Amino acid sequence: MPPDFDLIRAVKGFLADDEGLHLYRAALEAAHLGPCLEIGSYCGKSTVCIGTACRESGRVLFAIDHHRGSEEQQPGEAYFDPALFDPAAGRIDTFRHFRDTLSRAGLQDTVVPIVCRSELAVRAWAAPLGFVFIDGGHALDTVSADYRNWSPHLMPGGLLAFHDVFPDPSKGGQAPYQVYRQALDSDLFREHSLIQSLAVLERKP
Repeated sequence: MPPDFDLIRAVKGFLADDEGLHLYRAALEAAHLGPCLEIGSYCGKSTVCIGTACRESGRVLFAIDHHRGSEEQQPGEAYFDPALFDPAAGRIDTFRHFRDTLSRAGLQDTVVPIVCRSELAVRAWAAPLGFVFIDGGHALDTVSADYRNWSPHLMPGGLLAFHDVFPDPSKGGQAPYQVYRQALDSDLFREHSLIQSLAVLERKP
């Protein structure tokens, strides 16, 4: 059954309800191939959507995030949330909120938190994946590196999802859209689905 959207709405994050439902359905479709992975968990909104699909499928979700906030979430930036700032450490800390979300959603036995930078985790990665969701830092270098590092681990028929894909520059930053187009232009992927700013591609056989 679909994830608990009353719970999801209470979690800090930037995923619209219909995007979350689509993320759940895409992960449910792809999870039969292998485990799922997300880059950029924040406080766990997307994690609940993908994790619910993994729980239903008997799969595991690997959730990668250093939990120190992306570029635009730092003090003085547009998406800074003072409730996520740890004054003792002098920096953002979303991990305690993330763990609370997993507990409330009952996903402790489905989600494997990996608390580090994406480029560090991939250095030791070997498992093929059925689903990859890229929603970490939104600088072009960061999105490009996440795509370049993780897409080779996606199995044929697996799904690759990007959040914050805005073809119109007036609607939002262009890095996720540019990398999404790069993936399509590579001829390794084909269009699967698009809802609001959530774009999903399918790995060709």
